[in-house]
Amino acid sequence: MFDVLVYLYENYWRPDACPEHAQLSRKLTSVGFESDEIEDALSWLDGLTTVAESQAKAQSPLSLRVYTPAEQDHLGTASIAFLSFLESAGVLPAPMREIAVDRAMATTGELALEDLKIIVLMVFWSIGEEPDALILDELFVDAEDRLIH
Repeated sequence: MFDVLVYLYENYWRPDACPEHAQLSRKLTSVGFESDEIEDALSWLDGLTTVAESQAKAQSPLSLRVYTPAEQDHLGTASIAFLSFLESAGVLPAPMREIAVDRAMATTGELALEDLKIIVLMVFWSIGEEPDALILDELFVDAEDRLIH
């Protein structure tokens, strides 16, 4: 599923640039994605659209996010720490964090940090924003692949 999401991010500027699901499914199939991956990704994107539309409420800057035991188990400490890092850096506002957490919880299986990074990227994509260049670097480049100057 995450490979399909990355493909969509790389090939469509915004969600509204994507064709309808039937045509998009055919295109993704012709590119080589499996039908179950496509179905999971499109379903996940539908959920992203629904959640993004309902998360318009601003939260107090003094609020504190406490993760439930289920969220802690599914996300893991590395992913929660990464979300906290993005939020404290001022690039992931609380409403966008909540969308990312919701979409992360909608995945099945173990959620790796790399998968969470794709989810965060898709949250930005869904609202038509491109993250800052430094954040894009953080979302795309593995730490061991970075060159230290």
